[in-house]
Amino acid sequence: MTPAENPFLRSALTWSLAAALLLAAAGSSAAQFRSAPAVAFPRAALQIVGADGAAHPFTVEVARSPAQRARGLMFRTRLDPAEGMLFLYPVPQRARMWMKDTPLSLDMLFLATDGRVSEIAAGTEPLSLTTIASSDPVLGVLELRGGRCAELGITPGARVLHPAFEAGSAR
Repeated sequence: MTPAENPFLRSALTWSLAAALLLAAAGSSAAQFRSAPAVAFPRAALQIVGADGAAHPFTVEVARSPAQRARGLMFRTRLDPAEGMLFLYPVPQRARMWMKDTPLSLDMLFLATDGRVSEIAAGTEPLSLTTIASSDPVLGVLELRGGRCAELGITPGARVLHPAFEAGSAR
């Protein structure tokens, strides 16, 4: 009896083919999303000045648009110690972040309108769906590699020096 004449074998082959096609389509969809062109981020220099007066320079990617803020550091597998991402909002607001699709642990610094660090969410959990929110409205959030704040002694009250936090800036 050939496979075409055996109803059990024909059914098994049909289901196997359907499952293979579904898996291929799902994999292709995920690969397309992950390999989609990255959102472009302008780069800028900033400094964090700690309570001890020490200035720590960073080069950051700046996320101003909704698309940039939505993408953030998703899918990044490395972040150098002197790099980060600065999320800027058009007006102060309560920031809400999460780590979905972010495989790195981050330190999130919530920034008041004058660039003062109002609070820090240190060592965030990679790939988590838990919301990380600021207690008060902020103008920005600075994300650094997880553990950098502890390494550098950066605590709430530190100041981020960047043109977005200068009085009268156009942000």
